[in-house]
Amino acid sequence: MPDALSLLFGVHAHQPIGNFPEVVDDAVTRCYHPFLQVLDRYPDFVFAFHSSGWLLGYLAERHPQTMELLRSMVARGQVELVGAGDTEPVLAAIPYIDRIEQLQSMSHRLQEEFGQRPEGAWLTERVWDPSVVPALVDSAIRYVVVDDYHFLCAGLERDELGSFYRTEENGQSIDVFPISEALRYRLPFSEVADAIAFLHALGAQQPGSAAIYFDDIEKFGLWPETYNWVYERGWLAQFIEGVLALESIKTQHFAAYRKTRRPRGMIYLPTVSYSEMNEWTLSPNVAREYERFLQQERDAGRLDARKALIRGGIWKGFLHRYPESNWMHKRMLQLSARFHALPKRRQSEALRADLHAAQANDAYWHGLFGGIYLPHLRRAVHHHLTRLEAGLDQVRKRPAMIWEDVDLDGREECFYHDAQMQIVLHLPYASIQEWNHYPSEHDFADTLARRDEAYYDKIRQGEGAAESENAGGIASAHDRVSFKTVIHADDLLFDDLPCQSFVDHLGGEALHYQAIAEAKTPRFLARHETWELEKSFALRNGCLSVRYAGKATKDAATTFSTRIYLAMPSCDGPAGCLSVDGAVVGGFAAELSGTAQKFRLDDAVLGGSVEILLPGKTAWRAWPHRTVSQSEAGFEKIMQAWVLELTWSAFGEEFSASLQIQVGRA
Repeated sequence: MPDALSLLFGVHAHQPIGNFPEVVDDAVTRCYHPFLQVLDRYPDFVFAFHSSGWLLGYLAERHPQTMELLRSMVARGQVELVGAGDTEPVLAAIPYIDRIEQLQSMSHRLQEEFGQRPEGAWLTERVWDPSVVPALVDSAIRYVVVDDYHFLCAGLERDELGSFYRTEENGQSIDVFPISEALRYRLPFSEVADAIAFLHALGAQQPGSAAIYFDDIEKFGLWPETYNWVYERGWLAQFIEGVLALESIKTQHFAAYRKTRRPRGMIYLPTVSYSEMNEWTLSPNVAREYERFLQQERDAGRLDARKALIRGGIWKGFLHRYPESNWMHKRMLQLSARFHALPKRRQSEALRADLHAAQANDAYWHGLFGGIYLPHLRRAVHHHLTRLEAGLDQVRKRPAMIWEDVDLDGREECFYHDAQMQIVLHLPYASIQEWNHYPSEHDFADTLARRDEAYYDKIRQGEGAAESENAGGIASAHDRVSFKTVIHADDLLFDDLPCQSFVDHLGGEALHYQAIAEAKTPRFLARHETWELEKSFALRNGCLSVRYAGKATKDAATTFSTRIYLAMPSCDGPAGCLSVDGAVVGGFAAELSGTAQKFRLDDAVLGGSVEILLPGKTAWRAWPHRTVSQSEAGFEKIMQAWVLELTWSAFGEEFSASLQIQVGRA
């Protein structure tokens, strides 16, 4: 039918690099495989499919039946494959050369695995920035899909959507499809009859137009309540049958639709993502005000008309919100530059793979999903950065100590390393920003400070007892309020200092240091009203030594303390074992204190241990450092690091303290 509505239906499958295998396997069992099984029964229902490269590799290795099912659907023409950056990076956040290599790597993967090279690309988290157009075009990508919100923010009206537009940057053009937000919120959460009626009405309003859907496949089985709704109660099969029964609706591939039509016009889209992302990236107090304003407009019945005029932040705002994210990002840029500065013949595929894996988006931000709050996701990024740096050092050596302002805060960081270990020292506290152990490919400084989040208001108000309901369907994860763990008011306290090792206190006051010029190893000096204190670091065969030497400037007696934050991979799980002076005292989540001379942390996930040695008995206390975050399954507390606080008495004319930290492999 010439005036039939074209349903352009696409799904996006992704699992974070570093996710637990049992979590990915569960996603295959409850979502990916049953989704493809249902669609396989209806070969006339054509659709687009995108999966991140890492997940495709995992499926090929661990779930060959699922891969074979997808392969057969591609071969018979039911599935159009859609490309992207191979490891699912936010393209706007990585250099041009890495955009090209990521896109081409994914296209090559699809060509090799399925015999189909993609014409279209999925933009990670629908983060649009005009600067990505040249890399997309240079990688033979002809179209991308973004939200209709992007188009509304550009000044279009809703009745101007329903097809693709063309945009350009520096004379290079690409087509852009607007994903329908109304469809995203209906599929699969509303009743089948309501979803079909919405499509029918859309076709009647705009004959010959397209209904454009492209969203997370995880909504079809992994989100709360959806497995029962989509498969056991048959929503997906009923929806497909309802669409195929109507002559007024036809399913079509994006590429095929594009080839038979001209673009609806030219468009220039602003730097934007989907509306929820624009809210998540705002600082907490601004996000609260933003939500109040949205609610005001919603209550007045004006939100739909004005939503595109109520603009939040942009994705890169997360790099401001979370210094830990900014550090990972800037280290990635630093090592990307080192990698691409090598001669082509020395740019090994192993080094490139580590660089690309470190660019995966998941650990760099936080919204509805755990993101940066999940230690295992950050650990994966730091693992690949650490391994990449060690590999680059093998190809082209660095000096043992370098000063460079990597995080762009106006202060240079000190990079100090030997063959086995590296510490990155950050001023003004002369604390450890990064602590790499090359043999275990781990960053022991990888933790996260406790900070305010706008959604903490829901916890404080005790709204976890009830969950929102969606009349006539099921609740979207965006509308649910639930608790995975018990959370108290004390869990929502915030850190006023960086959660980094060797932030020192004298008499309860945090010490600020200055670097000692011309020193061949890291040495720092702090001047206090009663003490002058020097702190020095030394590395030898993978053992870190820290020494303090102080002189009193006037008669004073006080206490000196420092904290060590260790990001142990087992966190508060059973794989961690803490010993004090040779006696096992529990796991890393135990809250303990006393006097001691030796601490040992054995971690089966790490495959090694950490020993902290003191020259004499020292007062100490230890506790787990935890943060509170939200995910699609609810609010939860997560252990980020094991914290050890050491305290000495400082009196007389001189003060000294020292300790050694040794990392060992099992």
